[in-house]
Amino acid sequence: MRHDVAHPSDDPAVEPEGASVHRKRLGSVVIIGASSPLGRRVVDLTVRDEAVGRVVAVDIADPDDAGTPPVAALAGGTGASIERFVVMAGDDLRGPLAGATAVLYLGWAAAGGLSQGGSDRIVAVADAVLRATEGVAPLSLVVVSSAMVYGAWTTNPVPLTDAAPVRPNPGFAPALALAEVERRVADWHDDHPANTVAVLRPVTTVAPDRPGWLARALRSALGFPVEDHDPPTQFLHVDDLASAVDIVRRSGVEGTVNVAPDGWLDGAARRALDVRPRIRLPEAVAARLHGWRWRLGVAPTPPELLPYAVHPWVVANDKVRSAGWVPEHTNEEAWVAGHPAGPLATLSPQRRQELILGGAAVAAAGAGVVAGGAIRRRRRGG
Repeated sequence: MRHDVAHPSDDPAVEPEGASVHRKRLGSVVIIGASSPLGRRVVDLTVRDEAVGRVVAVDIADPDDAGTPPVAALAGGTGASIERFVVMAGDDLRGPLAGATAVLYLGWAAAGGLSQGGSDRIVAVADAVLRATEGVAPLSLVVVSSAMVYGAWTTNPVPLTDAAPVRPNPGFAPALALAEVERRVADWHDDHPANTVAVLRPVTTVAPDRPGWLARALRSALGFPVEDHDPPTQFLHVDDLASAVDIVRRSGVEGTVNVAPDGWLDGAARRALDVRPRIRLPEAVAARLHGWRWRLGVAPTPPELLPYAVHPWVVANDKVRSAGWVPEHTNEEAWVAGHPAGPLATLSPQRRQELILGGAAVAAAGAGVVAGGAIRRRRRGG
């Protein structure tokens, strides 16, 4: 474990500006996932809170990772002291959490991001956080989950409220892992009722020029939409998610909290933003196509994600709004910020259509070959 401390002044004879305020501060906030795009923004907002006297920035990573930003790159610069821990996965977190009044576990951001293959780590880090909070009370715990835990179903109301049931789609590992984290957090809260818990469920989150795995995977799936399905979608700017985490911590809001911009994009609005042409496919064909592209590594979309591109899972933001949160970015602005224009944007609509139709034909033919081979193997008993 590596531990660094940053203070407003290294000279004890020099009292930093605002030191009298700093002495009155009692809050100690631990932020797990501090060097992620979300974490850096949350750290910056937290050190600006005059009620916070100590910020503990924790990352779950290889301590020898040269790419991990130093404390100076994480903070905005106020009178609060900042301590930095980099721990190995599986390490005991009781040291970093000692004396905490609030713990912000940034979920998938702390565990290296959302992906079909990284779900076990999301649960493992959550377990480490919950174990480390034993004996720390009273404590405010804020956990970042995802609106994906609602699942994408034809029966979903539009929009889903914070009280909607958790029904992640079978086989989609990130949503199942986050639902499991939420279950363990609820059990922990039952055993520690003196503490307060808030679980944030943001929609698809993007950072400037960095759409993230989920946004890229959904965009890929929406490029081959299923016939008669054109679901509404939502996109959240990472700055707005960071401010929601900060508002929830400050306000003491408890329970589940949806985080999304106002409203959503309907199919027409989304197509207007995405210049790529698309071809509609029967659902069975689309499923085979996505499975083939995933197995060959030519697309980031596992077939288990397909329901999230076919059925609605948009959410209402009334609860976080009532706590004082105001999004600075619309769905449209977040989508544009997270999806830099590619080479197709410079082509004429007719040429784009020709390219996508040709690519779809090749992909569909390949999916047919794969499916035919599987059928022949089954018939041979292989």
